[in-house]
Amino acid sequence: MASTVTTSKDSAATSRPGYGRLLRTRGAWTFLLPGFAARQPFAMLTLSIVLLVQHTTGSYGAAGAVAAVTGVSMALFAPYTGRLADRHGQRAVLVPGVLVHAAAGLGLTALALNGAPLWALFAAAVPTGASVPQVGPMVRARWGVRLKGSPLMATAAAFESVTDEFTFVVGPLLATALCTTVDPSAGLVTEAALTLVGGLLFAAQKGTQPPVDTSGDGHTRVRHASALRVPGVRVLIVTFLGIGSVFGGMQVSLAAFTESIGEPGLNGVLYGVFAAGNMLAGLVCGAIAWKVAPQRRLIVAYAALALAASALWTADSAPLLGALGLLVGMCIAPALITGYTLVESLVPAGARTEAFTWLTGAVALGQAAAVTVAGQFEDRLWDGAGFLVPMGGTLLALATLLALRSRLAGAPRGRTVARGMGHREPVAVD
Repeated sequence: MASTVTTSKDSAATSRPGYGRLLRTRGAWTFLLPGFAARQPFAMLTLSIVLLVQHTTGSYGAAGAVAAVTGVSMALFAPYTGRLADRHGQRAVLVPGVLVHAAAGLGLTALALNGAPLWALFAAAVPTGASVPQVGPMVRARWGVRLKGSPLMATAAAFESVTDEFTFVVGPLLATALCTTVDPSAGLVTEAALTLVGGLLFAAQKGTQPPVDTSGDGHTRVRHASALRVPGVRVLIVTFLGIGSVFGGMQVSLAAFTESIGEPGLNGVLYGVFAAGNMLAGLVCGAIAWKVAPQRRLIVAYAALALAASALWTADSAPLLGALGLLVGMCIAPALITGYTLVESLVPAGARTEAFTWLTGAVALGQAAAVTVAGQFEDRLWDGAGFLVPMGGTLLALATLLALRSRLAGAPRGRTVARGMGHREPVAVD
């Protein structure tokens, strides 16, 4: 696993490495294709649960609560999954994880269809969320190994954001179509099947798996120190919580809005427009050779996101809501990409999978909280009141980011990034 994509001569010759060059990385396609299928839980799971439970209970509040339990469970367990993957290898964690997730998802589906009480749905939601495979962070960790020392790292961060958002174009459309035209349970059943097949195929790609450090006695400090000890990671977690509030608030509120106007099939379309804006912005971000410091880019992108999200609750028609959703999506991608890029400079390689899972877990936790609150707003207030949640979440996160932005600067050049992260070579940070 010592290969890299570029040499110093290549770097000098190309100031703006592109996606074509990235995708020619040796072995990349072996983990990209199965990884795409295995990412579908994050795009399909919440919406599939909301549509199924709302159908069986008639309440968006109950549906949002069950989905929220799944999200909280995922957020709590994801960092530990990432740490285990850093210590023992991705395959050792992923194979049992996808098996448990598929079984738990099918169990939740059966309980909902048979009219089980709400507490039973909550109980089934815990293992369903806890076992969501953290394929996105694992793919990012594989890129980190393949591209060590390459200028393509920023391009890879953008590509991964685009891939994530493409799943959010495909996932909601697929979940909505299955739940509304086939059967309310079809979304969760398909999600479980994609997780199982894609996860096992991804785990089979042992050649691109990041190596496990077996030097010494196998119990080096770097394997036990948490990425959470890095101050900048904690700041990024708060910002990603705000991003999660956008995803969760949009999912519930769009479903409620489209049903209120008698067009439930538009739900997937409107959410797909939102995700498409995110994906297109991600493509553009990856093609730009940025000269602005990533810390400043994050603040500007997040301010734009908070401003756009603050307008969602004013929409009173599907076309206007689609336009605002597109704008919000275009603002999310720069914030996500910059946040993941900062992880590369703030966290040593041996803890990056864990760091990435903290961020994806933060998105899931923010999404879970937003689904719960937005569901209550939709049940108790007016149609569209759930859109207040993305506004509140992003404004609070922006205030935190502005107050603690100095912690994203990293360590001075020539010093190790995180105290106590183990015996590693110093990581240079701009």
